[in-house]
Order: sequence, then structure tokens, then C-alpha cells
Amino acid sequence: MTSIVTARGVGVAYGQMWALAPSDFEIPRGALVAVIGPNGSGKSTLLNLVAGLTKPSTGSIRVDVEPARIAYVMQATKVNEALPVTVREVVTMGRYATVGPYGRLGAGDRSVVDEAIARMGIADISGRHVQDLSGGQRQRVLVAQGLAQDHDLLLLDEPMTGVDLTTARAIDEVVHAETAEGCVVVMTTHDLSEARQCDFALLLGGVVVAAGPPEVVLTDDNLVTAYGPALLHAEEGRVFVDDPAHNPADSRHTHQDRVIHTESDPTGTHGE
Repeated sequence: MTSIVTARGVGVAYGQMWALAPSDFEIPRGALVAVIGPNGSGKSTLLNLVAGLTKPSTGSIRVDVEPARIAYVMQATKVNEALPVTVREVVTMGRYATVGPYGRLGAGDRSVVDEAIARMGIADISGRHVQDLSGGQRQRVLVAQGLAQDHDLLLLDEPMTGVDLTTARAIDEVVHAETAEGCVVVMTTHDLSEARQCDFALLLGGVVVAAGPPEVVLTDDNLVTAYGPALLHAEEGRVFVDDPAHNPADSRHTHQDRVIHTESDPTGTHGE
């Protein structure tokens, strides 16, 4: 399998601090890729490198995709609360990477926007102002904006963090459909169960600890290296991670049971 991203000794430093220490990794074509690690491990930095938004402090990275065909849905994407923009207008913004900032949208562009809205199940709210939406609805809108852009590489920064189960499943269906159509999808996540369902995984701990198939990368030894023994717990065949990026909870978060994937569960109740 050929690679769409190749990095050699690539690292990003701010002053004396490494956001991502020098690392080697590749991202294969046609894959759904999970980038996983504790909070502050360099996940967003890695996506920014791939997107070309951050320049390496050391090493090199080659991305075999035209910049205009990289769609990036950032975790920190905000919609100006003072602007009364509608869902459709936000999704339509994704087309300007193709037509240019002063280009005119045609019928084909509007059709692409309609399709992105339909795929994310937000047609019924397409006329509403974004500031009136819930967090899960906003996340669907932002993913739809990424889908509306012509792309060969789709980058998603923690798309399923803090969203309801219905939204998580809708996003999950879309990312699998994208890879089935030949697009490479790279998404950061804190969820081991989600990472295990991907084709390829990058495990980070301030550096790329391991890269490859999830069953090879997400081993107990590698997870302890990435998360540290104080954060990782294995009890009765389940992996638990105490990660400060999660919302407070009364008990540790289990990260091995499947949550949104129900294809092997006849009851469809995993994680509910």
C-alpha cells in the first residue's frame, strides 16, 4: 500500500518545548486513520503538519495531495456568535476552497452542498442560525462543511468528542463511506474502542510511539509508553485510561468496549 503522507524526523517545537518530538511515520492511501494519545500528546499538531498549517521545526513531511483538496475540520473551529449565519451558509463555505474566494457558485456547487447536508442529516435545520444549535448539531454542520469541499484527504480533529450518540454514529457512517470511495480520512480521538475499528493507527505520546494496524499499535506496552503507567490501567481484560481531556466522571473511562459500532451486536446496545 502506497503512502499519501511520509514524514521523516518531523517535529514541531515552540521555544524549548516540543509539541511533537522528531518522529517518523507514514499514512497509507485509502485508509481510515486514527491518531490517538493523551491530551497534549501532539495529535492536533500532527494534523496541522499534514494540513500544511504548521511548518516543521525539524525533519520533513511530504503530503501527496494538492492543498486545495485537503478538507480540515478543526476541533477549535468557531462560528462568530455575532454573525447570524445559517447552517446552509456555513456548509456552503466549504465550496470556496474549490471556486476561490470571489468565485460564483453554480448549480453543481449547490448540489454538492445539498448532498453534504443530507449525508449529515441536517436538512431539517439547514435554515436555522448556527448559534442556536446544540453542540452535536454544530459538529454535524462543520463535518458537512468539510464534505462540501472537493477533497482527497479529510482531516477531523476529535469529531466525536462531546457529541451525542446519534451524532457520533452519523459521523462514523460518513467517515467509513468516505474511505470506501477512496478518500483518506485521518481523525484524532481519545477513544481506544474507536481507534481499534480503524484501518491504521498512529499512537502519540509527545512523539509518534507506534504506527501501523491497530492490533499491532494499540498493545498494552505501547499504551503504557504513550499514556504512562499512572494513566493506564488494565483490569479483567479491559483497558482504562484516566485522561484529563475527558469530562469529569465518577469512575474511570473504559476504552475497549465498542461504543458506536453495533454491527457485531444484535441488540445494538453497546455503550448505551
